[in-house]
Amino acid sequence: MPRNRRPQDRETKSAEIVAAAATLFADVGYEKTTMAAVARAAGVTTTTIYWYVEDKEALLLAVLDHLLATILGDLEQLVDRSPTDQLLWIVERLQEQSRLVTTVHALATTSEAVGAWHDGFHELTDAMLAEGLREVGVPEERVPAMTRLGVFAIEGLLMHPLPPQEQRAVLELLTTGHGHG
Repeated sequence: MPRNRRPQDRETKSAEIVAAAATLFADVGYEKTTMAAVARAAGVTTTTIYWYVEDKEALLLAVLDHLLATILGDLEQLVDRSPTDQLLWIVERLQEQSRLVTTVHALATTSEAVGAWHDGFHELTDAMLAEGLREVGVPEERVPAMTRLGVFAIEGLLMHPLPPQEQRAVLELLTTGHGHG
């Protein structure tokens, strides 16, 4: 029986390290966060962190995977809401992680691992957006272009935040073909 306890402890400790890193990356920024600061926040030694991740970049990827899984899990609770409301919710979650979004975009050009994560993220979100557009009746021949417009709209809202009513109007135009603003 003790054998089963050890993996649980490892999983719990790993989650604590990832949570500490996520908070620091969001509050202080990836570049300014040291592994020693993560260790202090997680209540472990710096050496302990390296039992769980190879380096700071691997820790970033673990944080990104955790945040993505959390967002996707939470998004399942919104299936009864309109596509516009779902997109607004996603934009809000991404805005809360704006430092990480900026970090990923900056590192994606210089880090093969972060670039691969970024590409995978876009493949996933593009597929989800395309499926949502199909569900609201967008003709199949227009789905690829509308998906691209959706990505541009979401990234634009992240880089140039608008008041909530204007965000809603932009996303309603995308999901319904007409905005209310």
